[in-house]
Amino acid sequence: MPVSSKIIRIKGTNSRINPAPRNRTTFLTHRDIKKFGNFFTLPLDKKPVSINSISNKIILGDCLDGMKCLPGKCIDLIFADPPYNIGKDFGNRSDKKGENDYLTWTDAWIKEAKRILKDTGSVYICCCWEYSGNIQEIMKNYFVIKNRITWRREKGRGARTNWKNNMEDIWFGVAGKNYTFNIDEVKIKKEVIAPYRVDGIPKDWVEENGERYRYTCPNNVWDDLVVPFWSMPENTPHPTQKPEKLLERIISASSSKGDLVLDPFLGSGTTAVVAKRLGRKYIGFEINKDYIRLAMKRLGKIS
Repeated sequence: MPVSSKIIRIKGTNSRINPAPRNRTTFLTHRDIKKFGNFFTLPLDKKPVSINSISNKIILGDCLDGMKCLPGKCIDLIFADPPYNIGKDFGNRSDKKGENDYLTWTDAWIKEAKRILKDTGSVYICCCWEYSGNIQEIMKNYFVIKNRITWRREKGRGARTNWKNNMEDIWFGVAGKNYTFNIDEVKIKKEVIAPYRVDGIPKDWVEENGERYRYTCPNNVWDDLVVPFWSMPENTPHPTQKPEKLLERIISASSSKGDLVLDPFLGSGTTAVVAKRLGRKYIGFEINKDYIRLAMKRLGKIS
C-alpha cells in the first residue's frame, strides 16, 4: 500500500492540516515520516568520537551530553539558538525552567562550547531581552565578547499595556585574538546620498548605469531580515525558526569554506542547510525527531 503524502500536524506548532494553496511552508507528510526514520545517535560511553565520523550529521540527543563526546578544540563556529525560557512549546518538551536551573544549565552548555571551540573560533548565541544580560555575564567567563547584535525580527504579538517586542539579541564572542572575520563577504551595498569627489573622481564610491553606491561595513543592528513566514519555502512549522539570510551573514563572516559549524539546538535545520549551501561542514544536535525530519527534508533539496 502506498504511503500517504498527506500533511501531518507536529505537536507544539501551528502547522495546518490543509494549508492554503499559496502556502509554501515545508511540512512533513506521512511519506516523510517513513523516509526520514533513521536517526543518528552518539555512543555516550565512548569519548571522544571521531569528528570525521559525525561531520555533516544531525544527531538525535541532548546537546550537553553530545558536546561532551566531542574532542577539544574541534569546531570553527558555533551558532546557538537555545530555548529562551519563556514558555514556548517545542512539542516534546517545554522550554520553561526555574530561573536558577535555567542559568545553571546555560552556564553548563556554554562552558562545554568553549572546550570544543578552536582557538580561532567564534560563537553566536541568540537570546531574548529577559535573559540577555545573564547571557552576557556567562559568556564573559569563557569568551571574549566582541559585540551584541540586535535583530529586529518584525514579528510579535501586539501589546496593550507594554511596547510590542520585535527584537532579539545575538551575542558574538571569540575564543582568542586570531579569529575569522571575512568582512568583504558581508559588506552591504548602500546608496550614496552625498557623493564626494577628489579632483573630479568619486571617493570611496562608484557610479554604474546612473546608480551611485558604495559597499559599507555592516553594523550591529540588523533590520533587513524577516522571520520566515508562510509564503517562503524555507518556512517550517518550528515555532522559533531563524531566517536563512541571518545564518548566511554569520556563517559567511565567521567561517571559511571547509570549516565545521556546530548548532547545539538545530531545530528544523536552518544552520545545517546554510552551511551546506556555503560549502561548510556541519554538526547539529536536536531532541525532537520531527524537527530532525524537517531538517533532513530541507537538506535533501540542496544539490
